[in-house]
Amino acid sequence: MNTPLRRLSLVVVTMFLVLMVGTSWVQFVQADSLNNDSRNVRTLYREFGNPRGPIIVAGTPIAWSEPVDDAFGYQRIYAPGALYSSVTGFYSIVNGRTGIESAENDVLTGSSDSLFLSRVQDLITGKQPQGSSVELTLNPAAQQAAWDALGDQVGAVVALDPSTGAVLALVSTPGFDPNSLATHDIAAARTAYSDLNAAPNDPLVDKALKGKTYPPGSTFKLVTAAAALESGQYSADSLIDAPDELALPQTSATLRNYGGASCGSGGQTTLSDAIRVSCNTAFGKLGMDVGADAIRDQAKKFGFDESLSIPMSVTKSYFPPNEDLDPAKLAKSAIGQQDVRVTPMQMAMISAGIANGGEVMTPYTVATVRTADLDVISQTKPSVFRRAISAQTASALTDMMVSVVDSGTGTSAKIPGVRVAGKTGTAETTSDQSPHAWFTGFAPADDPKVAVAVIVEHGGSTGNEATGGKVAAPIAKAVMQAVLGS
Repeated sequence: MNTPLRRLSLVVVTMFLVLMVGTSWVQFVQADSLNNDSRNVRTLYREFGNPRGPIIVAGTPIAWSEPVDDAFGYQRIYAPGALYSSVTGFYSIVNGRTGIESAENDVLTGSSDSLFLSRVQDLITGKQPQGSSVELTLNPAAQQAAWDALGDQVGAVVALDPSTGAVLALVSTPGFDPNSLATHDIAAARTAYSDLNAAPNDPLVDKALKGKTYPPGSTFKLVTAAAALESGQYSADSLIDAPDELALPQTSATLRNYGGASCGSGGQTTLSDAIRVSCNTAFGKLGMDVGADAIRDQAKKFGFDESLSIPMSVTKSYFPPNEDLDPAKLAKSAIGQQDVRVTPMQMAMISAGIANGGEVMTPYTVATVRTADLDVISQTKPSVFRRAISAQTASALTDMMVSVVDSGTGTSAKIPGVRVAGKTGTAETTSDQSPHAWFTGFAPADDPKVAVAVIVEHGGSTGNEATGGKVAAPIAKAVMQAVLGS
């Protein structure tokens, strides 16, 4: 073989080797990620050929597939669509999938490894493969109450079972109709997605879990108070400084209380009363005294800075690092302002941890997965996410939160005959926008069945006159009543 032929042969062999390696890489390494990519239209076409499993709440399907006489074979139906849209998400030929439809796609389509034997049986018997059903933990009465109470306001509600972490309600408003995105009319589906994507107040963004984080305002005082109690240097009766104005070190600025009010006589108040009336100056000073490390460590124990999957992903909540906190910024951070950011899920986890004696349970939305023959494939067992505080600290915080609802800033959350624990928050945003209204709490205080967090963006229908007690507390009350009455 002469030199040119040898070189040509070498090039051809090299090209074959590159092709073989590339093909093997795609088929064996990237296969799963490509098959699970929601933008993979080929996968969607294959999936639409089989009946997709239903999504079920309290025994009733809220999403299911019906046979249709078109090229796709089955149409996904959502009813009542918008009420559960923040949980189900959507499943669309052209718009991909979100929510439970995405997170549980492998069991809904029947392609999960756990369904291997079921697929083999279907192959032997000639039975058409079917997806599995996904049963959610949601309480329909609580979900409806949250949806109704938020109404036309922009915001979110998360309700948890404190003893298990089961998600009882998860609402983000405005919602959307998943049917408009799941339609087989491709042009209509694309138009619906474009319209929702461009709509005001981001209906496609799940405000309860991700996409947005918020300043928690005074609801964060629960974390600061927990850090103080856990230090062993403070009790509920400890006297702490509560000036009418707190001078912020190294600045000419001062921190004041809501409406310029005073918190106690003689410039001091107890820690318990500071929570009850939501005293900014007391908690600003307390934050500087307790220190950034203690508050940050406490926040992390409740779940800050940690990824979470319920199985939908939850955006990390955030407390600033030391290098970003001078004493003035620390004082503001201790009252939930400056750069502190949270999700409503995180605030619900804080209340749930206090309600559960200091143990935060891992939140989850999927209770059970069953085959089409109703055999149980998997069932979620509650698990401890983390012990955030001692039982003694949890008990002290519970008493403080009860005083907030009994005679403090959260009286709008009172439920006749039930001891309710809560904390309000009115979080400043920008100078040209109204504050966010917050409430988080649980009930009954002595035997907690539900913990809840509510945010109404920019005060909702009340605008500049909004406070957490006025706007968010009644919504939390409605959700807690729905759970306790069901």
